[in-house]
Amino acid sequence: MGFFSSSKSELPDADSALKGRPARAFSVGSRHLVLGNPIETEPPAGFEVAVFGLGCFWGEEKTFWEIPGVWSTSVGYAGGVTPNPTYEEVCTGRTGHAEVVRVIFDPSVVTFHDLLQTFWENHDPTQGMRQGNDRGSQYRSIILTTSAEQQAEAEKSRDHYQQQMTAAGYGQITTSIKPLEAYYYAEDYHQQYLFKNPYGYCPLHATGVSYQA
Repeated sequence: MGFFSSSKSELPDADSALKGRPARAFSVGSRHLVLGNPIETEPPAGFEVAVFGLGCFWGEEKTFWEIPGVWSTSVGYAGGVTPNPTYEEVCTGRTGHAEVVRVIFDPSVVTFHDLLQTFWENHDPTQGMRQGNDRGSQYRSIILTTSAEQQAEAEKSRDHYQQQMTAAGYGQITTSIKPLEAYYYAEDYHQQYLFKNPYGYCPLHATGVSYQA
């Protein structure tokens, strides 16, 4: 999903990042093509938002929309500097953003802990600025939390999963865990991409190491 250069593996600062724009330059679809609920929306009362980056966001969105209790998903850009970036800008590595999935979920049906388990088990969190052959900072492993409780639980889950990864022969987890500052929706053609393109290419890079509570 992009071309690799050494600069793409380094996060830019505010001075070197692309400047972006004050408003989004494209539209986003109004309804989730699988779940039927709004895409560009705040969560209903009592629901929560979680944001995860696991590499290529096409396949990862599908992984989350298939979970019972997930009300809506979208793909976008977060964790970086540039406001309202385009996909082409994110691919340069000069926005600092990762490709991420925004998940709106009903915590009475599926918990944040459940979503963390899906996150850890569906990629390799030890690969730094890549996932498989997808190389660059936009493919890094990242959790962007929306509450202090999520932050604490995500950090605890990372430490717990590190023990299991170490036992399986893997190295240090490189996942970034920090509060969400801004989320920018990706272009409409990226939303529910694998529903629109069921034979699209976006492999998962799971290690096969189970998250054991």
